[in-house]
Amino acid sequence: MKLREYFRSGEAWVWLNAGAVAISLIMVIGILGLVAVRGLGHFWPADVMQAQYSYQGQTQTIIGEIYDEKIDTAARLRESGVEVAANVDTVTRYSIKQGNKDVTGQDFRWVLASNLHDRQYPEDIVTLERYEWGTFYGRLKAVKENGTVVAEGDKAWDELQNRIARTNSFHDQIAEIEKGEIGTINFQLEKLRLAERKLELENKLTEAALADLAAKRDVQHKKYEGLKGQLEQLQRDMQRDSAVFVVADGSEKEIPLSKIVAAHKPNAMSVFAKLGAYGHNVWSFLSDDPREANTEGGVFPAIFGTVLMVFMMTIIVTPLGIVAAIYLREYASQGIITQTVRIAVNNLAGVPSIVYGVFGLGFFVYFLGGNIDRLFYPESAPAPVFGTPGLLWSAITLALLTLPVMIVSTEEGLSRIPRALKEGSLALGATKAETLWRVILPMTMPSIMTGMILAIARAAGEVAPLMLVGVVKLAPTLPVDLNAPFIHLERKFMHLGFHIYDVGFQSPNVEAARPLVYATAFLLVLVVATLNLSAVALRNRLREKYKALES
Repeated sequence: MKLREYFRSGEAWVWLNAGAVAISLIMVIGILGLVAVRGLGHFWPADVMQAQYSYQGQTQTIIGEIYDEKIDTAARLRESGVEVAANVDTVTRYSIKQGNKDVTGQDFRWVLASNLHDRQYPEDIVTLERYEWGTFYGRLKAVKENGTVVAEGDKAWDELQNRIARTNSFHDQIAEIEKGEIGTINFQLEKLRLAERKLELENKLTEAALADLAAKRDVQHKKYEGLKGQLEQLQRDMQRDSAVFVVADGSEKEIPLSKIVAAHKPNAMSVFAKLGAYGHNVWSFLSDDPREANTEGGVFPAIFGTVLMVFMMTIIVTPLGIVAAIYLREYASQGIITQTVRIAVNNLAGVPSIVYGVFGLGFFVYFLGGNIDRLFYPESAPAPVFGTPGLLWSAITLALLTLPVMIVSTEEGLSRIPRALKEGSLALGATKAETLWRVILPMTMPSIMTGMILAIARAAGEVAPLMLVGVVKLAPTLPVDLNAPFIHLERKFMHLGFHIYDVGFQSPNVEAARPLVYATAFLLVLVVATLNLSAVALRNRLREKYKALES
């Protein structure tokens, strides 16, 4: 009887709701914690093990990081052809990141923990981060300049660090010239080519016009020849140095320093040194371009593309959603047609996102973009300008996808405005437009901001439609540069969500890519949270500003 009264009082349901909320929060925090630990732990300079591994009567030296641990049944391993002792039921296996893919052919291997012995962590083992072929482990023997040994023994390490810094500075200079100055030259030459083609189509290609175009081309070619000389000199200087390393099997490997990003001795590093290296690795992840089929390097182009696309989507969807909501609430007669439109808007919110992607590809890209090319860019044919997936069509497609959310949220805010305020404004002589602009819209801003928050949250994580209307695995250039018109809406771009999909499911090296999947997923959550919190803070300020007016 008491239990029945307890439930009738409603207190039980309060506790059940509180428990459900607590469980949900624990699950969300747990998932984020798992993603953060798996992703951010990748950047910590892990100790490198050296051990002897006995298998099939042979013993070999293994150098690498213990990457993963797994417990398997002995019966299953025997079925797969692995030799396991007859008196055991379960076997512990380690995944060893041995690197040196260009030497061994694979940078990960599974070993039996019981066959691994004499583990050591020598301080002279060097870990190399390379532009190609992934991580390298070995012992530094000598540093060479043009094939001549310039340092070996104890002096080799400091010499190696100095020369790696030198080659990295050459890398930066080459990248700046190629992407900056030479990129600008190529952009100008393409503009001249299109200008010539346009004059040809308009039958205005006179001798004077050809001479003028030729003179402008000569200017660009002369700039290129000067830069070409600089590049060749930088390439020669960069290829000068190399280093010799001794790998696990005792053989030697000579590596050009131009292929090395950084070198560390993790076993000899203090905690503070590792913290410094960890911060540098995280910053490189945030600021560098991807390498090695997106399994190495950074994700800056993906961050840039995601944020820019979300901002463009917000700029497009906000006025459209506000205008549509104002018309439905303030101007349209509340009849069957208006109700039908509201039902249609609510139904659009439930349409799968891939359908919007197919619509965007067919209507925006092929129909609208193709007609824009035919009308305004005939000289570019057959190469499309706007008749191909790009940043603009991606932003418009996601604006269309989030438009129902924006309309519903804005209309709900309009419905909560007291009728007396509108009538009072009109009674004081304000027109309907002035009332809308000075009274209704300011008081609806918190609801508008709520719609923006929901739109940003959904759009930032969408991947399926973007795969059809603009996102790519690796974009050669950013959509924004110093060449007019500075923001190139027709260019393809990278996106954090698609980057996660590509690295996780399309990577040729799944084991190496797995930590980056976690790191990029955690970064995407942070980007979405940052955008949402910024909008929430603005909404709260507006809510406080108009609270007195609402009361």
